Amino acid sequence: MLVAVTPPSAEPASAHGRTSQQTSQIGFANPAGTSGFANPAGTPGSADPAGTPGSADPPAPPALLAPPLAPAARTGDTGPDRAGGGRAEADAGTNDAVIRRIERASGLLANKAVARMSELLPWYPGMSARHRADIQLVVQAGIASFVEWCRRPEHARDLSSDVFRVAPRELVRAVTFRRLVDLVRVAVETIEAEVPNIVEPEHEQRVLTDVLRYSRDIAFAGAVVYARVAEERGAWDARLEALVVDHVVRGDQDRALSSRAAAVGWRNPPAVTVVVGAAPPQAPEAVVDEVHRLARSAGLEVLTGVHNQRLVMIVGGRFRLDETGTDAVPGGTAGIVAEPPASPAGVPAAGASRAARAEESAVPREAAARAVAAATGDPNRPGRPRRNRAATSGIDSVVEAARVLMPACGPGPVVVGPVAADLAGAAESARAAIAAADVVAAWPAAPRPVTARALLPERALAGDERARRVLIDEIYLPLRDAGAPLLETAGTYLDFGASLEATARALYLHPNTVRYRLRKASEVCGLDTADHRQRFTLHIALLLGRLEG
Repeated sequence: MLVAVTPPSAEPASAHGRTSQQTSQIGFANPAGTSGFANPAGTPGSADPAGTPGSADPPAPPALLAPPLAPAARTGDTGPDRAGGGRAEADAGTNDAVIRRIERASGLLANKAVARMSELLPWYPGMSARHRADIQLVVQAGIASFVEWCRRPEHARDLSSDVFRVAPRELVRAVTFRRLVDLVRVAVETIEAEVPNIVEPEHEQRVLTDVLRYSRDIAFAGAVVYARVAEERGAWDARLEALVVDHVVRGDQDRALSSRAAAVGWRNPPAVTVVVGAAPPQAPEAVVDEVHRLARSAGLEVLTGVHNQRLVMIVGGRFRLDETGTDAVPGGTAGIVAEPPASPAGVPAAGASRAARAEESAVPREAAARAVAAATGDPNRPGRPRRNRAATSGIDSVVEAARVLMPACGPGPVVVGPVAADLAGAAESARAAIAAADVVAAWPAAPRPVTARALLPERALAGDERARRVLIDEIYLPLRDAGAPLLETAGTYLDFGASLEATARALYLHPNTVRYRLRKASEVCGLDTADHRQRFTLHIALLLGRLEG
């Protein structure tokens, strides 16, 4: 309590009944109710617990005593409200008569709040009658909870959380969190406007303060409800996404595949591919989130999951349907050629070597450069002018898409599957990508990323029947149908270690004739016999064709 402080010595009272040295300064009172600061040591001017005569000053007149402050108002702390969510029990609170008046007006408040929502919120009248009825039910429950909140302030948190339990679960999907904020704001404004018509003026400020505090608790309770729903939805979406990826990897032709993919946000892009890489050591949830972040930044669609220590990414975008990743490119086999690894400084790249040979074989340098760029699937490789990415309308190459997502993969090779027209065809892309990932170790110099088509020779040697069929159908058979001289010259050239002179001697031909036939063979099968990797692919294709007869 606040009292007046008097000096240690008392003097005769003045005409006003006070000591001449008594001041009007305000200090803290001791528990005994005497003036001055409590002093256990019994110093002059302080209360003496032992009751020594003259040790305590006479009490100050009642007019100088300040009224006691509530514990919460004294320091600005709300006591239990800060620690546990309830209001201070020492607070006087709203009296019962005022609470009963608010309770009797609860129906009127709910109706006016709903009517105001129809006036101020343009989206509210467009909702279904069922959802509007559910919202009115929540408003009525909120006002009833406010009445109990005023009666039992120690249970403030539980009461505010109970408001949203009366709403059906589908209402959370129909009303976004932004709309919930608008609903709470309109309801609180309506109640505040009606308070002067319900309670007496002396209680008006107190009730408005309670409405403000209650609206705070309601806002936090609503945020908790929507956060919980978002967490549950995220966990369900993750399980559904993993199920879709598993169906694609296993090649299941499920009619519900498209609908399940749409449920997790898949928007049916015009082209789809599958990228397979090593799974990083992080938790699968963190890896999936990182893949989605990278895909969003590049404008790609993606479904991803971790399968057997591998990160499988189904990527959608506006890729070229004749992309080098396909296993069956109509009219050519350029996709068999893999992107050459980056050459050290000062060492000519494979494209430069091919251009040098083109001069001897009378093939223009520009045509050679275009062939290398088409074979690698990378328009920024040497032999083609660098393209301005900012001027493009998005990523149109599966190799570029794989490069965007590579930071989410662990160490090791990254394989890009063929391009499919839709999600139903992604199963074949996944099969080819996984088959290529199984044999990529046989090519230590494989680029990163590498297309599954570039690994056709290794896949065929490992027993992949589809890879063997592609090599025979797209390389061996066209050479055989083009005439015996081309097939014989190409086979002899490879058998003699790519030596022009040895081939010419074996076939009794002039070296220029051998060069001419090899150039024609390259045009037929789409492989450059001057490149060691493409020679290897051609050699495997000829061997498989001879075995088949």
